[in-house]
Amino acid sequence: MTDQPKVFSLAPLDLAALLCSRVCHDVISPVGAIVNGLEVLEDEKDEDMRTFALDLIKKSARTASARLQFCRLAFGAAGSAGAAIDTGDAENVARGLLADGRTSLEWNAPRILLPKNKVKLVLNMCLIAAAAIPRGGVIIVTIADEGADLSVAARGVNARVAAHVPSLLDGQPDNGSVDAHGIQAYYTGLVARDSDLVLTFESAPESMALRASPRQQEQAASASNAA
Repeated sequence: MTDQPKVFSLAPLDLAALLCSRVCHDVISPVGAIVNGLEVLEDEKDEDMRTFALDLIKKSARTASARLQFCRLAFGAAGSAGAAIDTGDAENVARGLLADGRTSLEWNAPRILLPKNKVKLVLNMCLIAAAAIPRGGVIIVTIADEGADLSVAARGVNARVAAHVPSLLDGQPDNGSVDAHGIQAYYTGLVARDSDLVLTFESAPESMALRASPRQQEQAASASNAA
């Protein structure tokens, strides 16, 4: 992917609405499971069923909490303008999101303070990587050069990024619009450009990788390849 001089622009209200839809999509399932479990507790007398319902409530509450904490960093304000975020906090919310027993996380990064948009970018790259391996696998996060170089890779069975994702990352949706299914990838591209980083995408059998590098570095690499 290369950064485009002109990118598709969403109206601020549409961007806010679509991001809210994305967050609600992430938390509605565990919250619904909590409601179902409470209904079982109210009506069921069988102890085994009550134990099952209580376990469901506990598990779903943990999942909802993990997803909300992740979304707070990945999409929320997370402090005042210009704030920095501890990469250790980012690692913690990423591990919480992926605590499903199917996907493991390798976090190769020093514990440092990074500008909040770079942390948002890493977490959103993690979401794209996780979506690429729905059957589970491993996600590898690398933060190098004191945060100047960010990469997230995924390995797993039939690892594959949806066809519309690269164009959304570039800010050039194929159909000229963005819906709730594509807003997260589009937002990832927005955050990268705001941080003056260029996203590059690579795919291979059973793996994919996203890298965010400084614009000047990417331009120098392109000039070297052209020569």
